[in-house]
Amino acid sequence: MTERIRFLLNGRVRDVSDLAPTTTLLEYLRTVEHLTGSKEGCAEGDCGACTVVVGELREGRVRYRSANACILLLPMLDGLEVITVERLKTLAGGGPHPVQQAMVEHHASQCGFCTPGFVMSLFALYHEDERGNRHIGNGEPVGAAEIHDAIAGNLCRCTGYRPILAAARAIASQTRPALPDTSSALTLLQRDRELAYRVPSGAFFAPRSLAELSSRLAKYPDATLVAGATDVGLWVTKQQRSLPILVHAGRVDALRRIASDDAGLMIGAAATWSEARAALVALEPGLAELLSRFASMQIRNSATVGGNIANGSPIGDGMPPLIALGARLRLCSNQGERELALEDYYLDYGRQDRRPGEFVASIFVPRPAPSTVFRVWKLSKRFDQDISALCGAFALDIRAARSTPEGDQPAMVRAARIAFGGMAGIPRRASASEAALTGQPWTEASLEAAIAALDQDFTPIGDHRASAEYRRLAGGNLLRRLFVETTRPEVATGVYRHAG
Repeated sequence: MTERIRFLLNGRVRDVSDLAPTTTLLEYLRTVEHLTGSKEGCAEGDCGACTVVVGELREGRVRYRSANACILLLPMLDGLEVITVERLKTLAGGGPHPVQQAMVEHHASQCGFCTPGFVMSLFALYHEDERGNRHIGNGEPVGAAEIHDAIAGNLCRCTGYRPILAAARAIASQTRPALPDTSSALTLLQRDRELAYRVPSGAFFAPRSLAELSSRLAKYPDATLVAGATDVGLWVTKQQRSLPILVHAGRVDALRRIASDDAGLMIGAAATWSEARAALVALEPGLAELLSRFASMQIRNSATVGGNIANGSPIGDGMPPLIALGARLRLCSNQGERELALEDYYLDYGRQDRRPGEFVASIFVPRPAPSTVFRVWKLSKRFDQDISALCGAFALDIRAARSTPEGDQPAMVRAARIAFGGMAGIPRRASASEAALTGQPWTEASLEAAIAALDQDFTPIGDHRASAEYRRLAGGNLLRRLFVETTRPEVATGVYRHAG
């Protein structure tokens, strides 16, 4: 007999036992619950029309985050809370919620199709930010960048962004109605062992420990391992794949831990990019802009660091900077565990060094030396919500120029790690370019030698995002930008500022 999927929906417990494990939350909301405020625009997590807010009991309190209902698989909601746009009027005593009222007063809706998604993204910002530790509203300031990040994953085809931004700024001065305390109700829905949900069309297992996860994958080595479902969800909605057995890693607490010490940062593979962001930026501030352009808030709230790495896409944004920083993986299975350098995990397009029943358990990022210069740049056709044409990451240990009795000594490159995404079928280091720099003075001559060496490292791919020639030239120009920024800091190399 199958176990049942139990979660809170708009304050009430829902109990599901007869739907396919690949049923999406959006499909369930619209066809079973007839809650049609959440719209299907893209069915791939790009447009935000289906945005809902998901609450999770963490350390005794409920933490809220925006999410795309179109690619969330229903069994993933077991033990969680879902709030849809229909719930907002009851939270405000029967009238419009302050977010809704601000949207009305600022004429922030045109055709209205996208409006519920914008409302829910702003509702999530209004009640809790992505780190789960600060509220806005009640007169607290909210900056343009914060608003931009919150709604960058919501698209308006009527081009009505200006009044939406005005509404977002206005809500900071509104009185925030308190959310009902659902912690007790959620406590009753928590499990201390694996969820095993089985129906004729398939099975979904959500282990609670590393041992349970290892055991499941040993029994079903061909199962689809899912964490945030930001890729697997598209296999369902776009490719109509049959996924008979799903194993969910997102409920294993040991895989969600983040710990920092003098040696570096350990990130559990099931930690989301939103959860890991603050620790990554604290370790290396140069990651800040890339992480703000890493998909949308909704995707970052669901996508996991380990999932991005394990998927191995050649244009995934997470791998180049982590490779450049010297990250290492810990892989586990019923047979034990092993470590390897992140760059060694990728063998060929679509092939990773992962054995049957094995899974990525954690990522360790060593703390950069004080003399390390780090930069990472993403090139894409749009600033927000776009896949990289090229992502280049650079970590150079540079000894500063100095004066000695023998004369002035130029800055020297003591070590170099350079990694690119989008240049090949896998994210990869530029070993020839690194060798051209290591032990050399940091001068235009060594820079040009390193740029020329990129032709030994890569035969760039060409596709609809960028031609091979563009990638070849852009890769060299990113190295040149690094040189300019480190030798001529007075020269502006391009600064993006959010609109006010």
